[in-house]
Parts: sequence; C-alpha cells; structure tokens
Amino acid sequence: MANRFILNETSYFGSGARKELKSEIARRGFRKAFIVADKDLIQFGTVDMVTAELAGTAFEIFSAFKANPTVKNVKDGVAAFNGANADFIIAIGGGSAIDTAKGIAIVANNPEFADVVSLEGVADTKNKCVPIIALPTTAGTAAEVTINYVITDEATGRKMVCVDPNDIPVLAIVDAELMASMPKGLTAATGMDALTHAIEGFITKGAWTLSDMFELKAIELISKNLRAATANGKDMAARENMALAQYVAGMAFSNVGLGCVHSMAHPLGARFDIAHGVANALLLPIVMEYNMSAAVEKYCEIAKAMGVDTTGMSKEQGAQAAVDAVKQLSRDLKIPQTLREIKIPQDALEQLAKDAFADVCTGGNPREIGEKDVSKSILR
Repeated sequence: MANRFILNETSYFGSGARKELKSEIARRGFRKAFIVADKDLIQFGTVDMVTAELAGTAFEIFSAFKANPTVKNVKDGVAAFNGANADFIIAIGGGSAIDTAKGIAIVANNPEFADVVSLEGVADTKNKCVPIIALPTTAGTAAEVTINYVITDEATGRKMVCVDPNDIPVLAIVDAELMASMPKGLTAATGMDALTHAIEGFITKGAWTLSDMFELKAIELISKNLRAATANGKDMAARENMALAQYVAGMAFSNVGLGCVHSMAHPLGARFDIAHGVANALLLPIVMEYNMSAAVEKYCEIAKAMGVDTTGMSKEQGAQAAVDAVKQLSRDLKIPQTLREIKIPQDALEQLAKDAFADVCTGGNPREIGEKDVSKSILR
C-alpha cells in the first residue's frame, strides 16, 4: 500500500511574511484578487495589513459568511466571485474564511458541483480550484495547508467534511503579526484545536512514520508555547511558534485523517454554533480516555512530547500522564470542561451521537466505536 502526502506548493513563515505577497502575485501573473475575509478582521484593521501589500493589484472583498460557513454562504460567494472578474482568491482569517474560500474556489472551477452538498466526503472534482493564497489569522485550523474544508448544510443541520486535493491553496503565508489581535479566549481555543489535530493525527488509523514525525513536533511546540501565547498576546516568539505548530500539525493530519473528537465537534458546531476550537478542546481529554487502550504506547510518546518525565512509569501510567497533561493544559487555559458549561441540553445528545457516528472522521478513530459508545461513554 502506498502512503500519499500532499502539501502546499509554496509557504512563507515569520512575522512580516505577508510582504512576500507583491512578488508572488507578480510571479504568478495574477491580475485581480477576490478577498474572502471575516467582518471582524476588516473592523480590526487586519485586512488592511494585507491589502497594504497588494501594490496596486485590484481587489474586491467578500465577508458574507458565518463562523461556521454554510452552503448558502458558499453559493453567495461563488456568485460574487463570478461577478468580480477576479482570477485568484486571497483568504484572510481562520478556518471559516479559508474553508469558505475553498468552497467558492472549487465550485467556480467545477460548476457541476454548484449545489455544494455534492462535495461532501471525497469529491471527484476534475479541475484544480481557483488559485488561493491563504493567510491564517488564528493558530489552529491549518486550513492553509490541508486538503479538507468543512461546510454546514443548513437543510440537515450537519457539517459536511469535504476532502479534495484540488482545494489546497497554492500559497500559504503564515505571518504571526496577523495573529497578534487574537483575544485570549480565541488564542486558547484555536491552540487546543491545533493540539487536537496533532494528537488525533498521531493516533489515527492512517498514521505512519512521516506523519508521526510532524505530529510529535507539533505537540511539543504547542505544549511549550500555548500558555505563553494566551497569557501575553504580544509574546511574538510564542505566537510564531504556535503559528508554526498548527501548520506542522496540518501537514500531517490532512494526509492521514482524524478521529472521534472531530466527528463529535462537528455536530456541536452545526447544531449549536459552538466554536470549533472550544468543542475540540472540551472533547479531547474525554475521547483520549476512551481511546487509551488502542494507543497506549503512542500516548506515552505524547506525554514525553508534552514535557512529562515518564521515567519509572509503566506504559499504562505513561498513557494516563498524557491524558492528565492535556486536561491540565485545558484547565490552565480556562476551557469549558463539560457540555453543561456550554449549555448543551440533555435531550440533544441522541441526535448529536447520530451525527457524530455518521461523520467521516469517525472512521479514523483508533478504537472501534458505535453510536451508543458516543452517547454513553463520551457525550456526557
């Protein structure tokens, strides 16, 4: 069996990396940009930090999408893109902006998927998407380096995970200065999202030597830097390390898949509009406990990557130490610890479990799981 690994064509890293935009746009012969950016980033001046580097390149801005972008948002974006006469897309933001941009870019060049819903799962698109330059403003989703995007189907109340090598941005610019305005809560939640990617990607059924290398380094970087980045948003060294860590985690999980943390976080976002990072952070240690028996040795490696001295511990103790380290990090960052804290009603658990079991990420979980396991052992 061959292991496939797909990455960006080009990426830049470091504070001020956005200054590479001018030369890259010129080198690629792009003429007009269609900018997909969150309204808040326009208000905070973050988008201005990017457009200041466009050096006369014409652009139009599209910001009519939700934090959990919907099928309608993508359709509206496609109409706006087609009317803009643009030839490339600049996505500025977290996963919401970049996922919206991917959906727009794929449909624009593959109009037979105009209903958007048909993109769920592994879509058989024929054409590469409209070229995307992605500039993340959160250190969490790694959407700038993945072949995945998530869109909410309003008709069913479900999040659709779309997997398509044709959607990967041609250029990623990971500039920590664009992340400096993130408030503490968002820094914490997106950082825990990145940790979830790294841990799930490390233990998923599809993991192998190359992906393990990336995920372990990401876990180490996040453990060393997330507290500092959250406590002091101006700590640019911590910000840069978190920006790198989430990208490194994305390089791997994009290629090997995830697990039940994500399959359960998706319906929480779709049905209750819970921020994806918060949902992942809350569920991660609970699912880790459930999965421990299927990945004891890897859990010991996670504990070491998180700075735990496992000398003298049994494998089982080392595995538990990994779970405890994740729990402690979550508590230190003031992440909600139960579904009750985020006001999820008890009578919603059955439907959430059904949605989670049907999610594409469930298949990558290292321990076999049934719908009843989701509701009784995890969603509690």
